[in-house]
Amino acid sequence: MVKLIALYRKPENAEAFDVHYFDVHAPLAGRMPGLRRIEVARVTGSPMGATDYHLIAEMYFDSQEAAVAALGSPEGKAAGKDLMGFAGKLVHLVFAEVRPV
Repeated sequence: MVKLIALYRKPENAEAFDVHYFDVHAPLAGRMPGLRRIEVARVTGSPMGATDYHLIAEMYFDSQEAAVAALGSPEGKAAGKDLMGFAGKLVHLVFAEVRPV
């Protein structure tokens, strides 16, 4: 299993960001084919105190190939266009392999 992780830095207007994220962006992303589940966490701090991060979204797929295919789908392209429009300067995306410990 692979996760596409979106790390969002703090926006200038967190309330407006959250409204757009949860009302518009998350439903768009949730329609990507092959997506198994989405988990979103609000960042509350770090072991060192304050942090520059606001949200972390983790989108689970069967494989990296499935994730790449989802991103290239019409639904993935719509979610990507929306993402760049409201959070392009705030987001960092990475793939991560999920491994049991």
